[in-house]
Formats: sequence, structure tokens, C-alpha cells
Amino acid sequence: MKNTADVIVVGAGPGGSAAARYLAAEGFDVIALEKSYFPREKVCGDGLTPRAVRELQMIGLPTPRDEGWIPNWGLRMVGGGHRIEFPWNEQDSFPNYGLSLPRASFDHALAQHARAAGADVREGWFVTGAVRDERTGRVTGVTARQTDEKGRKVGDEITYTAPLVISADGVSARIALGLGLERMENRPMGVAVRTYFATPRHDEEWMEGHLTIWSGEAEKSDLLPGYGWIFPLGDGTANVGLGTLSPNGSPSKLDHRALFDGWVRNGTEGWGFDADAPVSKVQGAAIPMAFNRQPHYVPGMMLIGDSGGMVNPFNGEGIAYAMQAARRATEQAVAWREASTDEAKEAALAAYATRMKEDLGGYYSLGRVFAHLISRPAVMKACTRYGLPRPLVMQFTHKLLADVYEPRGGDWADKLMAALTRIAPAA
Repeated sequence: MKNTADVIVVGAGPGGSAAARYLAAEGFDVIALEKSYFPREKVCGDGLTPRAVRELQMIGLPTPRDEGWIPNWGLRMVGGGHRIEFPWNEQDSFPNYGLSLPRASFDHALAQHARAAGADVREGWFVTGAVRDERTGRVTGVTARQTDEKGRKVGDEITYTAPLVISADGVSARIALGLGLERMENRPMGVAVRTYFATPRHDEEWMEGHLTIWSGEAEKSDLLPGYGWIFPLGDGTANVGLGTLSPNGSPSKLDHRALFDGWVRNGTEGWGFDADAPVSKVQGAAIPMAFNRQPHYVPGMMLIGDSGGMVNPFNGEGIAYAMQAARRATEQAVAWREASTDEAKEAALAAYATRMKEDLGGYYSLGRVFAHLISRPAVMKACTRYGLPRPLVMQFTHKLLADVYEPRGGDWADKLMAALTRIAPAA
């Protein structure tokens, strides 16, 4: 079997499949190695903001309702005794709707989209490490072993070779860690758990976020930094989950399954959930945020998505940013191919890390400040109790949390957001 290409992509989640699609469409010979077999589950909220929908539009992925894509028209925030709806507004830069689709279906659709463009997406290949040039240290490929349907490794290790490797292997970041790229301890880290529940409100076209998650019995414990979510899926169920945020780079020691169970039983009235009968088991995952693994480029290899800590620290969204990184990586790969000297080629690849910081660095720096603020129970309580009922405050907060604002022009909230992200250091 062929084991050389222009680009090897490790992982075929949203970032990896998007990269494979973009690169193949640009004429690159691409092999993407995915350790699992589609469709496969992934711990995720299954909800997409307009920012993520824009990325789907840019990559040309159809999202028909009859294939399970359920639109949502805004975010309903619940907390501090308030329940307020914030619609996704019509903007030049973003559509006025979000979408929901289970990740098992979403990732499979993206992988198929990559294949349709000519990418060689191979399922059941567990990448064991990067291959480096002994003389220069440059990444020149990866080693991998096949896996069976149960995830067991079979067969001999094979070396895949390419002048460019894209690491999109998710939270584990196995390839990056093998190169000594450790997680930064001064960046936020989240933990999320989720499952699916049957609900009569499964076709409701709003995303719902609950901002009051207590460490114990409400009013007798601390208000935690984080939120619970309910995202209807239109198939008789909703994705229901809870996540907390730690500002110091280490996941909290909280019992998230117990927190989740308590919130479902006591904080989700009106949805008709049977807390004792989830449709699937409760699963959890760590969420690497705010560029917590850098650099995003080392000679011969780019990091995209969770492997580079590209999750939004304000809301835990990662899909939009993984796909954005895939788009930027492809743009720099095209510049690399078109450059006429070795020096210019390497500069084109290295510029990927710079462009990601220009795109997201300032916003993620604001998110780091946000994470430290809301880690204080008094601040979190004041925000939910006094902030939610103030329309002007929430107009800005909605744009801040969702990262859906006009970078140029727009209203006062858009202009303030744009100014803050420009001023904040892109660290």
C-alpha cells in the first residue's frame, strides 16, 4: 500500500478532515490516518455556533435538514433566576443561525467530504509517533499500525513519509508530546461530561446554556466556573452536558459525573428528562484551551485543533477553530509549494503559527483573563445575578462568549470586541 504523499494528516476529526479536504482540493497528494472507524462517538456538545457554520460553508459541506442537521436561531441563557434569549443576529461575516448534529455523523460527513475531493482517508490506523531526520531534526513522516474494529493494534509498524505532516490527533496530542511539546500550565483547561436524553422538546430550535452550576446543594456551596448545556437534536433526543473551567492548566478534581447528575435532576425542569434513563452512557473528556500547546509549527509539522489547544476558553467550542486552522494550514502549504527557494519554503510553513496568533491570539488572551475571573465564586455569582438582566451588558457578553462579532464595522459591541482583541497580546 502506498505510504508516501505530499502531506500526511494525523487524525480525521473536524480539523484533520478539513485539512485533508482543503489540501486535496488544492491538488496535494494527501493521506489522512484515523485510528478509529466511522461512524465513531466523540465527547462533544454537538452544537455549532454561526462561526462553525461559516467554516462549513467555506469548505462547501452541505447541511440539509433531512440528513439530521437541525438549525438553531440563538442562545437561551438560564441563571440567577433569569431566562433570556439572544438570537443570532444577521451579520456580514456570519450566518444568522447555528446547527446541531451528533459528532458521530458530523465527523463521518467531513471525512467523506475529504474523500470526495481526492484525499486518501484511511480508517483504523493508529499513529505511534513522528519520524525525524537524524541530521536536521525535521519531521519527515510518521509511524503507524493498523487497528481492528475494537481498537486493537494488528500487523507491523509502517512508516508514512511526507515533506509536511499535520498533527490533528486531538486532546492526546501524542505526536506533539513525542517531540517534547508539553502542555503550558498557565493556560485554561476544561473538563466536560455529556450524554443524550429523550425529550419532548427535541425539535426546539434554540441552544440552551445554564450558568449556575453548584459544587453541592445550591446556595450552600460554591458557584462553579462553567455551564450546563442542552442542545436539541430533532431526533427525539437532546445532547445534555456540563463543563467546568480551570484557569491554571490542570483539570479540576471535581466529580463531574456527580455534578452532572445533580444538575440534570434539579436544574433542567421542563425538558422531561428521565435522569435514570439516559439514551447513552455519560462520557467525559478534557478540553485543552487558549493555545495551551505551542509552537504550532516545528520544522516539517503543523498542529491544528485540540492538539494545539485551539479551544475557545469562553465557551468550550473547538470545531470552528480546528477547521479555521485547517484552512490557514492549507493556505501556507500552497505558499510553500509556490516558493522558489528552500528558505522561502520554510518561511511559508513557519508563517502558519504567526497567522494563527494573528487570528485568535488576542481573543484567547482575553479568555485567559476571563477564566481567572470566573474561577472566583463571588464573581460568577455577581455575573449571573446582576449581569443577565441588563440588555446592554448581555449584548456585549453574547458576542464575547460566542466569538460571533463583526471584526470591522458593526454596532458598538462589535467595535468594542474588535478593539479588545487587537489590544490584547497574542500570546
